[in-house]
Amino acid sequence: MKGPAPPAPWKAVALPVEHGGWGLLIEPVLLGLVLAPSSAGFCLAGAAVAAFLARHPLRLVFMDRRKGARYPRTALAELFAVGYATLALAFVTLATLLASAPFWPAIAVGVPPALVALAYDLRGRSREAFPKASGGVALGASAAAIALAGGVPAGVAFGAWALLALRDVTAVLYVRARLRLDRGVPAGTRGALASHAAAIAVAAALAGAGFGPWLGVLAFGVLLLRAAWGLSSRRAPVRPKVVGFQELFFGFLTLVLLAVGYRLNI
Repeated sequence: MKGPAPPAPWKAVALPVEHGGWGLLIEPVLLGLVLAPSSAGFCLAGAAVAAFLARHPLRLVFMDRRKGARYPRTALAELFAVGYATLALAFVTLATLLASAPFWPAIAVGVPPALVALAYDLRGRSREAFPKASGGVALGASAAAIALAGGVPAGVAFGAWALLALRDVTAVLYVRARLRLDRGVPAGTRGALASHAAAIAVAAALAGAGFGPWLGVLAFGVLLLRAAWGLSSRRAPVRPKVVGFQELFFGFLTLVLLAVGYRLNI
């Protein structure tokens, strides 16, 4: 006779299993706070973290209900999903009271790609390029929201979001092409390289309009060189985890260049 099922480990329910998403979250939050550190901005940063954490338990709840089953983890996942959502709402409410300017336009921009990413995630298709890019674009909107809440002009705030969105989209395309090449299967290397070239052009246009720093152009130039080497025949095949760590480094480098560029107006 079987005894009761063991309780689900809370960490497996409360925290996402993949670690790459943390970079997509931390980069826009830090850039937004660099642009305009404020009490409202820190509240929005907390809301972004809570919303990011809510995704994993929500996915578990949806998966269990779709199977028509209720496991020991299900109730715990429901608890964490509601708790994270409540925390995010509380942070946004507090930010609304503290903000020196409206930040809702940035949230409105981030909601559609967030819903797209969530819809794919709930169907078990989160590893595809489109939802991955959509999730990064959605998280990037937090930089614009934090900047707007601190009184940064809308053009600069959305310029920062656009640069981060470009970084995320190009990274997704590069990593997918790199991993496919290392596995010896056809990869869209031309599309990945073309996206990097287009990102340089957009970064230059934003800098020329005063909505982005010229160091952003340098950042995307570095990313293009990284992609050109990583997708060339001279590359050394590495494990996917190594590629992930390399992208964390290039993401941090991009963040530093953008932050310094915005702060020093270069």
